[in-house]
Amino acid sequence: MFDALSERLQTALGDVRSRGKLTEDDVSKAMRQIRLALLEADVNFQVVKRFTAQVKERALGQEVMQSLNPAQQVVKIVSDELTDLMGGAGRDLVFGSKPPTVILMAGLQGSGKTTACAKLARHLRTEHGQDVALAACDVYRPAAVDQLVKVGAQAGAAVYEQGTGRDPVEIAEWALGRARSDERDVLIVDTSGRLHVDEALMAELAKIKKRTKPHNVLLVVDSMTGQDAVNVAESFAETAAFDGVVLTKVDGDARGGAALSVKAVTGKPILYASTGEKLDAFERFHPDRMAQRILGMGDVMTLVEKAEAQMDEERAVELERKLRNQQFTLEDFLEQMQQVRKMGPLSGLLKMIPGLSGAGFGDMNVDDRELDRVGAIITSMTLEERRNPAILNGSRRRRIARGSGTSVQAVNQLVKQFSQMQKMMRQLSQGRMPSLSQLAGGR
Repeated sequence: MFDALSERLQTALGDVRSRGKLTEDDVSKAMRQIRLALLEADVNFQVVKRFTAQVKERALGQEVMQSLNPAQQVVKIVSDELTDLMGGAGRDLVFGSKPPTVILMAGLQGSGKTTACAKLARHLRTEHGQDVALAACDVYRPAAVDQLVKVGAQAGAAVYEQGTGRDPVEIAEWALGRARSDERDVLIVDTSGRLHVDEALMAELAKIKKRTKPHNVLLVVDSMTGQDAVNVAESFAETAAFDGVVLTKVDGDARGGAALSVKAVTGKPILYASTGEKLDAFERFHPDRMAQRILGMGDVMTLVEKAEAQMDEERAVELERKLRNQQFTLEDFLEQMQQVRKMGPLSGLLKMIPGLSGAGFGDMNVDDRELDRVGAIITSMTLEERRNPAILNGSRRRRIARGSGTSVQAVNQLVKQFSQMQKMMRQLSQGRMPSLSQLAGGR
């Protein structure tokens, strides 16, 4: 996510970080590098110009240049300005005082709008406990209604549809009536897109908006189209008022131009970001956290939230008891590994840990398939073998290797690493620190 931009900005600020005292020339040189990084990331030119001017003005102020650590102050200024650029504190959805809350989703064809509707429905259901329905009003794109029915079911949302033979405005009004009678908390209206912004699209949106009186109008834009995404958002802003942006395909966007430009150009904040293909790869967009990620400062809050979402509190207490009493087994290890996998790719989790991204760990090519192989080995063991690996003789290890589709060497390596981990846990529980060789896995 925004890897190219992140690398360029961290390089630009690396020179600043390495200096104890800063001169005006040092700041100017850093600003030139930042300007180039932002332009190469396809950030709007006027936005880049204002951003670098504001950072430079603040960085050359007396409170920075005369501080004990001016370099860290400059990094903080860049982080603050990036946060403001992407929306500052941001805002949340507006929920109606009387249900259902209506959310109207707009966007061009190919932006991922229909999938975004289902992702938002799942998010509101799992994170806010809302009973959500989807209205299938995209009647022009082939299979759009069928797609919404499918992904809506996966998201756990009801889908109100009348096929493709009726006026989408009438369908929207009918769906709102159904949502009221069914006592739904939220109704998300999936509207038709076009290949470009045109009068027909805007006229239809205006009619649906008039009939449904939405509490929120969200524009879905494809972040991978960079400046074109911003141009689309600007065109929508000029002809049809919307409240916020849903940024899709963020996981495939190495540049970040759309994320950094859309708020400054349209005045509308990014509310959500789609970070992967799966329905759960969808999250609130926090400008401050995104700025920290871009600058390699980690994102502890999002990491904690992901962990809390997956970890049952009672199970966590039980796990702590097992660790203290040295009763942690391969069965427990498998469960914890599955919990971590649900939080997303390991490479993405590493980038959320402060210091690791900047130290190069965030760029590690972590193969999640290795965890799948470990899981296959453990699940090929009997319950007794998981709880007591000491009984694993040669024949048992050969059977496990065959069952998991791996090798005896892979089974041996897992058992050895687990034994080392248990040894370190015993030392920690006794108040002793393990040696560096133990922390490195005995190598």
